[in-house]
Amino acid sequence: MSASVAVYRDIFTEDRFKQAYGSEEDTGGGVRLRDKLAGRCRCSREAFLHLLRERVPIFRWLPRYKLRKWILGDTIAGLTVGILHIPQGMAFALLTSVAPIFGLYTSFFPVVLYMIFGTGHHVSTGTFAVVSLMTGSVVEQLVPTPLEMNSSSPEAAGFEAQRIGVASAVALLSGIFMICMFALHLGFLSTYLSEPIVKAFISAAAFHVTISQLQSMLGLRLPRHTGNFSFFKTLVSVMENLPHTNTAELIISLVSLAVLVPVKEINVRFRHRLRTPIPVEILTVIIATCVVYASSLDSIYNIEIVGDIPAGFPRPQLPAINTFPAIAGDTVAITLVGYALSVSLAMIYADKHGYSIQPNQELLAHGISNAVSAFFTCFPSSATLATTNILESAGGHTQLCGLFTSLVVLVVLLLIGPLFYFLPKAVLACINVTSLRQMLLQFQDLPELWRISKLDFMVWIVTWLSVVVLNVDLGLAIGVIFSMMTIICRTQRVACSVLGRASNTEIYRPLENHNKCYEVPGVKILTYNGPIYYGNRSFFREQMSKLLGLTPEKIRRREKAKKALEKQESETVICTVERGIANTSFSSVSDFFKSEASENDLEAVLIDCSSVIFIDVAGARLFTQMCTQCQKIGVSVYLANCNENVLKIMTSSGLMSHMNPQHIFVTVHDAVTYIQQQKVKFKRFSQSNRTTEMYCQKHLTNRCCRLVGETTREHLNSLGLNMEDSFADFG
Repeated sequence: MSASVAVYRDIFTEDRFKQAYGSEEDTGGGVRLRDKLAGRCRCSREAFLHLLRERVPIFRWLPRYKLRKWILGDTIAGLTVGILHIPQGMAFALLTSVAPIFGLYTSFFPVVLYMIFGTGHHVSTGTFAVVSLMTGSVVEQLVPTPLEMNSSSPEAAGFEAQRIGVASAVALLSGIFMICMFALHLGFLSTYLSEPIVKAFISAAAFHVTISQLQSMLGLRLPRHTGNFSFFKTLVSVMENLPHTNTAELIISLVSLAVLVPVKEINVRFRHRLRTPIPVEILTVIIATCVVYASSLDSIYNIEIVGDIPAGFPRPQLPAINTFPAIAGDTVAITLVGYALSVSLAMIYADKHGYSIQPNQELLAHGISNAVSAFFTCFPSSATLATTNILESAGGHTQLCGLFTSLVVLVVLLLIGPLFYFLPKAVLACINVTSLRQMLLQFQDLPELWRISKLDFMVWIVTWLSVVVLNVDLGLAIGVIFSMMTIICRTQRVACSVLGRASNTEIYRPLENHNKCYEVPGVKILTYNGPIYYGNRSFFREQMSKLLGLTPEKIRRREKAKKALEKQESETVICTVERGIANTSFSSVSDFFKSEASENDLEAVLIDCSSVIFIDVAGARLFTQMCTQCQKIGVSVYLANCNENVLKIMTSSGLMSHMNPQHIFVTVHDAVTYIQQQKVKFKRFSQSNRTTEMYCQKHLTNRCCRLVGETTREHLNSLGLNMEDSFADFG
């Protein structure tokens, strides 16, 4: 049994609805605004504590920490992620073109700072492959790698200092950018990196990382290529130098891959059964270090090893701030990518576990993490995909996981770090490549993306090809620009539809999709599903003119006929008798509308503005022009479902000078009902006018004809009609 709905109410125009249900005009807004500003600037203990909890979230969640319920999960998850941070930190330092020890520093300081200022409960920060790759490109541009340099020479120490100085400068400038964005509430800028752009960018960057690690896996000593077409330059360079492959390092790489790939696959397939994933990376690092140390492979086969890893904390030092002008452009891209990836990960797990994050506070958290860490020789950091996934699957509940993660890294920095002296760089390269599994598998989303949206599919493809073929930074910019162009194209070519009414309802739907709906006789109901602005005003005018038949020839012909009729009426006395037949101005109007109906049944145009989300001055003026053109051919224009901003702009642009304000309605059905009522009134008025004419022909003399106007008015009043209102609506 279907339910039915019956609603009885008056017809509402926008003015009438606002009078009945609108808010009263604010007469004391200035006073309330002053009071509001004074209240926000007032200092008190409660205001200070509120601000402290908002800007330093650890003071909000730590007092509410459920020790017995959460401590075990946070401890296990934190220790697991800390163990993973050690090999990944050293491996991603190679992508950044700095010594592995700086990767360990970057795995410590940002973790502690995000725990204090971050709002994501399941976010793990530290080194990330994409951000490290982009930073490494900047470092290589400013401090290129010399082909011949002894790693133990004094020149090598100065060379490493220059490199980490540039990388730290990128981190500092990125942190400054994020803090400025926080102050200006510019977190929305990251939304321009849509999901297809981010996924395509990550996938393409993973290919860059893989190719860049081939030389370390093969034991080749090659310069790192940067700039456009660096992907192909690196690939060609590796292919040309394949005969110089170090066999020992190739074997180490193959064995490492043979261990890492299957075990990581087991971790993925059985993640629901395993309490914690198997720490295969740290086990591989330990075993490889022991093997090289025991067999002296570094000296016998010239295997490239990590070398000296100093124990202890780094001394604070100022980054190379003199490089700010040279790195500013690249740092903007690094900032946006790092923040977009971090916020996306935080939102995914926040939605999964039913809590909310504060995107603007995330800007402050990552900004402080990068800015402060830069003074301790760290390169840019962000939320990391692999460790965040592991932290959540291992049972982490809060940011306290970061404490246990940092403790593991701290132990390595203070005690265990020097033991990794003999770790082969080929093993770190293999760890880099295998950590990209999730990024390389982004291609699996393409078939579904094609089914959902062809335009988003094109954005994915264009971004991926641009990043792979050209450059990481330039490819990202091309992807964003292409994505914005698709949005412009979508708003420029929005279809204009004719609405029909479902029988015995107040529901109106497009006729092309609902063939059982019918057009209201004499009324053309149109809807435009998009904004009306300078970019699409021509297309909007073309669509509307096509549906209404507003051709220039027709407008000129109808305007000429109307002027001739007005001239005839001006030359006619209010009431005369010619050849015994009475002619009045009323009959002239009636004949005009009758001829209009015979040529075209269109009497009114109703525009549904419910989907017009905004309109600019050009669009509002176009509305005025169309209203004038419709009036020239004797067609009234009505509006319905206008939002307040759209209606305000159209009113300010002078539309009401060409349109009756009472022709703007709250709903489409209100407007249709009003138009139909006016048609009934006009029909009754025409019948009354014909009766009066017949009366004049039979019974009135010239003297009596002068009284016809008063007779007609009295007759209309007896029918409950108003002559002036009838002419206002139909002439």
